[in-house]
Amino acid sequence: MKQEQFLDVIDRDEAERRFRAALDLRSLPPEEVPLAQALHRVLSRDVQAPVDVPSFDRSNVDGFAVRAEDTFGASEESPRVLQRNAEVVAMGMAPMQSVTAGTAMSIATGAVLPRGADAVVMVEYTDTANALVLVRRPVTPGDNITFAGTDIGRGETVLRRGEWLTSRETGVLAALGLACVWVVRRPRVAIVSTGDELIPAGATMRPGLVFDSNATVLADAVRELGGEPVSYGIIADDRTALDEVLRRALACDVVLLSGGTSKGAGDVSYRAVGELGMPGIIAHGVALKPGKPLCLAAVNVTEESIKRTVPVVVLPGFPTSAIFTFHEFVAPVIRSLAGRKETPTDVVPACLPIRVNSERGRTEYLLVSLVNTSMADDQPTDHRPIGAEHCLAAYPLGKGSGSVTTFSRADGFVVVPRQREYLEAGEEVAVHLLGHGLRPADLVVIGSHCLGLDYLLGQLQERGFQSKFLAVGSTGGLTAARRGECDLAGIHLLDPETNTYNSPYVKEEELLLVRGYGRLQGIVFRKGDARFEGLSIEQAVARALADAGCILINRNRGSGTRILIDRLLDKARPPGYLAEAKSHNAVAAAVVQSRADWGVAIINVANDSGLGFLPLREEQYDFAIPRSRQHRPAVQAFCAVLGHTATRSALARMGFLPSTGPEK
Repeated sequence: MKQEQFLDVIDRDEAERRFRAALDLRSLPPEEVPLAQALHRVLSRDVQAPVDVPSFDRSNVDGFAVRAEDTFGASEESPRVLQRNAEVVAMGMAPMQSVTAGTAMSIATGAVLPRGADAVVMVEYTDTANALVLVRRPVTPGDNITFAGTDIGRGETVLRRGEWLTSRETGVLAALGLACVWVVRRPRVAIVSTGDELIPAGATMRPGLVFDSNATVLADAVRELGGEPVSYGIIADDRTALDEVLRRALACDVVLLSGGTSKGAGDVSYRAVGELGMPGIIAHGVALKPGKPLCLAAVNVTEESIKRTVPVVVLPGFPTSAIFTFHEFVAPVIRSLAGRKETPTDVVPACLPIRVNSERGRTEYLLVSLVNTSMADDQPTDHRPIGAEHCLAAYPLGKGSGSVTTFSRADGFVVVPRQREYLEAGEEVAVHLLGHGLRPADLVVIGSHCLGLDYLLGQLQERGFQSKFLAVGSTGGLTAARRGECDLAGIHLLDPETNTYNSPYVKEEELLLVRGYGRLQGIVFRKGDARFEGLSIEQAVARALADAGCILINRNRGSGTRILIDRLLDKARPPGYLAEAKSHNAVAAAVVQSRADWGVAIINVANDSGLGFLPLREEQYDFAIPRSRQHRPAVQAFCAVLGHTATRSALARMGFLPSTGPEK
C-alpha cells in the first residue's frame, strides 16, 4: 500500500498559534475541596482572613509581663525593682489581673499578654525575692511580644486567586481555621496508547514488541502540571476499537494519543482523530527535531447544553519525541487549564536593598521576597523566570519565627554564615528559591496597604498579571520607587506646610503621580464608649488624653496615618503611643479585643469590625510610578483598571471616595 505523505509541514510557532487559537485556555471552573486535598491545587478565589492570627497578644518567651517604661535604666549593677503580681499567666488561660505602673506578672511562652503590659522581660534577666522582681536588663515596647493580628489581620487578603498551593499556603489556610477551599478543577487528561507492538509493563516480552513507557511518562507529567491522568490502556491498530475509545475519552478535558502519527499503512490514529468533529486536525507535521509527526487537533463537544472544545493531540510513538512535543505543545495547555504558572531556576543572585543584622555564631536562613530593580521600558522581562536577569533585590521578610505568612510569601531564602554579624546594603547574595514555578511578578507594589489596593490587584490578576505587594508604609514605598525597586508605590502622605496629600512629595522628574481614590480616616473605638461616642474629634481627643487608663494603638513610623496621628496629638504622648500597628486592620483588632481603646483607621475597616467611628479627615491614596516603568504592560494594565468606570463604582461601594487633584 502506498504511504500517504504529511498534509502540511509547518513551523513550530505557526503550529502553536493555530492550536491555541482553536482552544479556550481559561482556567477550568472552580470546585470546593477539603483542605487535606488542596495541596498543589490552584486557588480560584481570593482568601480573606476570617480571624486574626494570632488571635491574642502573646508572649514569645518565659518571663515577666511589664510596662517597658518601668524597666528603663535597668542594669546588672542597678536593677529596677517591680512588685510581683500574684497571678501566673499560663498558656491557654486568660489573665484576670492587669499590669499597672511598677508591677510585673509572671508569664509563660505563648500565653496571653495581660492588659497594661507592652513588653516581656526574659526570665534569664530577672531575679525574684519574695514579692519583688529585680529586672537587670531594660526592654522597649513590643519586646518579646507578638501582637494579635500582627501576622494576619481579619479581613486581610492573605492568598489570591491563581496562587499555587504548597505546604506554605496550606499552612496559612489551616492557621485561619478553614476546613475547605475553592480551587481550580484539575484538568482530566485521557491517555491512549496505540499500536500492535505495545505491551504493558509486567507482560512477557517477545521479539517485535515494546513495553509501553509513554503512558507512564505522560501520566506523571500530567500530574506534575496539576492535571489528573485518566488511562484508557493500550489500543491495537483497530479503527473500530479506537473510535469507541476516543468517543469515551472526549468526556475528559484533553485527549492524548501516543503513536499512529506518521501516516503509515498501520497508523490509524490520525484518521480516527480527523473524523471526530470540527474543527478537526489543525496541524499534522511540524518542523521539529524530534517531533515532526506531531498531530494537533480540536473537537467541539456539547454536553447538557454546555459547549466546550477538547484538545486532541497525537504524539509521536518514540519516547523522546513524545515527551519533547508534550512539553512544547501540551504542557502549556494543561498548565493554563489548571491555572498554573511557569517554573523557575533553583538559585539566583540578588542584592539586598537594606542592611541585615545577624547573630554571630549561628547560621541564619533569611526569608526574602524578590523584586526586579531594573525593568526599563526596553527590557521585556515580564515572563522571564527568576534568575534570567541579575537585577533582583531581595527584600527581607520579618514577622518572627511564629509567623505563617512570612514563609508563604517568601520567594526564597539567603543563608547568612555564622561568622557574619550583618549583610551590608547593596551586597550580592545567593537566593535559594522555595519550590518550583516561581517567577518575578508582572507588577511589584511597595508602600502603604489598603483594602482598595487589594481589590485593584485582584482585578489585575483576573487579567493575567501576577502582582507582588510589600507593605512598608508610604515613606518606605516612596523610597523604593525612587530607587527603582518597584513598579508603583501606594502612598498617602500629608504635607503639613501645604495641607495637601502626596503631590509635594513627588517632585522628581523620575516619578509620576497617578491619582487613586479618597479615603475617610477617623478615630475608631468600641461602640458605647462614652469617651468617644457622639463627641467631636476635639472633645474625644481631650477626654482620651485626660484619662490615664485610655490606651491608644498607634501606627508604624513612616506610614501616612502616623503623620496624621502625630499632628492630631501635637506633643501629647498618651498610653500606648509607643505600640505600633502595621495596618488599619491591626488597629481595629487591637480596639475590638480591648488591648487598646482607640486608634486611627479608615472607615471601611471600622465598619467591617463593628467599631464606632469619628471622622477625622478625607485623605488621598495615590500611586507614585517611576517614569522608566510607566510603559510596562502590567503598569499600563493597572492604570487602565484604575480608570475604568466599573472599578470606580466598585471602589465607591466599598466606601472609597473619588480622587481629587490633577496628576503630575
